[in-house]
Amino acid sequence: MTNRTFTMIKPDAVENGHIGAILEKINSAGFKIIAMKLTVLSLEKAQNFYKEHNERPFFNELVTFMSRGAIVAAILEKDNAVEDFRELIGSTNPSEAKEGTIRNLFATSMGENAVHGSDSDENAMIEGAFHFSNEEILS
Repeated sequence: MTNRTFTMIKPDAVENGHIGAILEKINSAGFKIIAMKLTVLSLEKAQNFYKEHNERPFFNELVTFMSRGAIVAAILEKDNAVEDFRELIGSTNPSEAKEGTIRNLFATSMGENAVHGSDSDENAMIEGAFHFSNEEILS
C-alpha cells in the first residue's frame, strides 16, 4: 500500500465551476496535493490513458468526453490514499453515491461523474506518471 493516489476533476465538473468545491472536499478529507495542473487531454492522450477500456462499448464516448474540455489532474497524498479517496468520491453512479460524496454532490450521470480516482496503488502510480514528471511532484 502506498500513500498516494491520482485524481482528475473531469470536464463536466470543470465546466460547471466545481473545481474549488471539489478541492475543498479533498483538502477537508485530509489529502495533501503534491502535484496539480489544469490541462486539456487531446483525443489521443485520452485514448492512451483509458486504453484498458478500448474494447468496451463506452470507450469512444468516454475519450470524447474526457477530451472535450479542461481537466484538473492531481496527485494526492494521505495514509491509505487510494481506498480513502475512493470512499470520498463515491459510486460511479451518482444516484447510488453516498450522501456528501463528491459524485453525490457534483456528478450528473454515470458518464459525467465529476472525478476520476485511481482504483489501486499500482494504477495510482501509473496514472500519476502519465500526467506528471518527477520534477512536477513535491516530495
